[in-house]
Amino acid sequence: MAEVISKTSLFIGACGNHHHRVDDFSLSPVSFGGFGLKKSFSCLKLKNQKPLRSEFHGKQIVFGDAQDESFRRSFRSSAITAQTTLRIGTAQKWWEKGLKENMREISSAQELVDSLTNAGDKLVVVDFFSPGCGGCKALHPKICQLAEMNPDVQFLQVNYEEHKSMCYSLGVHVLPFFRFYRGSQGRVCSFSCTNATIKKFRDALAKHGPDRCSLGPTKGLEEKELVALAANKELNFTYTPKPVPVEKEAATPKSNPSLPVPLPSMSANDEKTLVSAGR
Repeated sequence: MAEVISKTSLFIGACGNHHHRVDDFSLSPVSFGGFGLKKSFSCLKLKNQKPLRSEFHGKQIVFGDAQDESFRRSFRSSAITAQTTLRIGTAQKWWEKGLKENMREISSAQELVDSLTNAGDKLVVVDFFSPGCGGCKALHPKICQLAEMNPDVQFLQVNYEEHKSMCYSLGVHVLPFFRFYRGSQGRVCSFSCTNATIKKFRDALAKHGPDRCSLGPTKGLEEKELVALAANKELNFTYTPKPVPVEKEAATPKSNPSLPVPLPSMSANDEKTLVSAGR
């Protein structure tokens, strides 16, 4: 009995000598059965504190949730896994690498039409590509270099896989494919090229890239292309065709040149002579 009370006293002493702040405590009775003795001790219940540790007869006593450490280890592991997954999920795609300020991807037919219409006299290059096209991937770094060398030229990217229906309406059936537009001239050239034929692209830039002043409003896409886009039910694009001017009809009916027309001052003898000549 004395040994039990002695151990209990040591336990109370360990609690009472601790210097952490106590937010709340409650009384919890401790009973020693079999001897008819009953006594209550104060047991501190800590809140919002780190686990308290003490040594008692060579054994570690933990005050607080014993599973806190394992929970923290599990949480850190989950956070690392989530961050790794996030980094993998947001890996930069090849057509997003090396983009310059004058390069951007088109998200809809309406955006393509508006971009060309609002370009003014600036040269616009529309780059049709596909993520699975090896030629497009190999050519992309050189296109980025040319874009950097020609900051006044606007480069628009159209992802074929995401906009197949729009590409069909625009008559694009081979990749990589490029179309050049400028001011009131509209489309100035279109072609397909690869790394081996990149000279074709450079020549087009040299020909249509220099500054010039266009006479008239910016044309953009051709009329038939706009009508084709509007007719495509898969695209959220509307367009009202321009009215076709109708030629004015002549005020007087056309005469038949095969029949002679008598003059009003013609005499009867002249009429007879004309009829005889007609025979």
